Amino acid sequence: MHNRASPQSEGSTAPDRGDPSGFEIVRDPLWNTIRLDGTARRIIDTPEFQRLRQVRQLGLTYLVYPGATHARFDHALGVYHLARQAVALLAERGELDRVDSEECRLLPYAALLHDIGHYPFSHALEELDPGRVPEHHEQLTGRFLAAPGLRRVLREVADDAPERIERLIQGTSDSPLQGLVSGSLDLDKIEYLNRDALFCGVPYGAVDVDRLLHALTLVRDPDSGRLEIGIHEKGLSALESLLFAKYQMYRNVYWHHAVRAATVLYQRLVQEAVDAELITAEDLIGRSDEGLLVMIEMAARASGRPAGERIATRWLPALRTRRLPKRALEIPGEVLRETPVGDWFYEREPLRWRLESRLASELRLPPGELFVDYPAKPRMMGLDLLLLRRTGVAQRLTESGHAGYIDLPRVSDELYHSARVFRVFTTERRTVESERMVDLLRLAPDALEKRLERTEPIL
Repeated sequence: MHNRASPQSEGSTAPDRGDPSGFEIVRDPLWNTIRLDGTARRIIDTPEFQRLRQVRQLGLTYLVYPGATHARFDHALGVYHLARQAVALLAERGELDRVDSEECRLLPYAALLHDIGHYPFSHALEELDPGRVPEHHEQLTGRFLAAPGLRRVLREVADDAPERIERLIQGTSDSPLQGLVSGSLDLDKIEYLNRDALFCGVPYGAVDVDRLLHALTLVRDPDSGRLEIGIHEKGLSALESLLFAKYQMYRNVYWHHAVRAATVLYQRLVQEAVDAELITAEDLIGRSDEGLLVMIEMAARASGRPAGERIATRWLPALRTRRLPKRALEIPGEVLRETPVGDWFYEREPLRWRLESRLASELRLPPGELFVDYPAKPRMMGLDLLLLRRTGVAQRLTESGHAGYIDLPRVSDELYHSARVFRVFTTERRTVESERMVDLLRLAPDALEKRLERTEPIL
């Protein structure tokens, strides 16, 4: 790769880029050499895929870790590379004799296209209310695969390739190879943990990739009789390395307090832009990072409305010059584990707004100058994976199933709650007393609603 943002082709064995038998070599700082076949090259050349060069893999994390400017483009090539390796290893052992050969051909392209529907700044917008964001990025896959150029390339592999690839990406395929694209041990996770750690300059994302790839195997589910991707018992320690790497990356990078401060600021400006009808929810689809910000800025300046002025003169400049909200409060997720806040925080948005408004008022802040944040990813550490014992017996490794050598399901649950933090951010320096806030968050949603209606202070 000639720089950290985009891989560079070094040459091809075929002068005709449309020749599916030709290939090119891409230099990559993580995997060193990525070999692209002709179909992959043609997919990459489509406008839909090229957009991923301008969508940062880690959203606004570069405001905290300056090296984190790598793109979804880079990551997609890496997942494609791992998919080719995994398919080759399975084929070498004769395991793919039981799988439709067409599915084996399509798998690397599904891996390459798995992030094609991502919003600007990656996952940040998916935390907004569904009324403001059309769908999760994976559910948008079909829209992008329907683009004429991309659809034409895929249909040269198989007539129904776009539909089959869409199902693989959405996790609804009945293919035995589904788990390589979407599952507890999919190649996406293996790739992004290593790549993100490299570009953030942290040692947390180390995963025993080679061991994991060699431990992948096709296992027959003892209950359903279906073949699916599982892991051999000899790869359990490598699986543990992945779980601990994921925990460390969420705790230290993805949910870092300043990363979350930038994220809530970005979410607020997009939320206001949609609510004020400066843009529509559909305008969020298919944009680049900077393209969305420019579109919002132009609409905000032309609107002549208070919301437009706030966005143009406060939120956008604050984001671009890194004037981020400050921490007024942090409560570890372990403290809130048995409280109802996790159930309502993303499901009852009006309640969250009322809490923010009331807190802002008591802290003498203007409306909209306080943000509450409690990041959630319920399946972050989740396990649902077949384990093949050395004896040949298959067991399902889940939260309620086989424990593994170190009780992986229980450890995964503990790590998830340990990584989460409830925070209150304010645009001016303030402090919120933790005990009073914990008491509020222990209330059931309806009880909290009534408490916010009363006049006596909540802090």
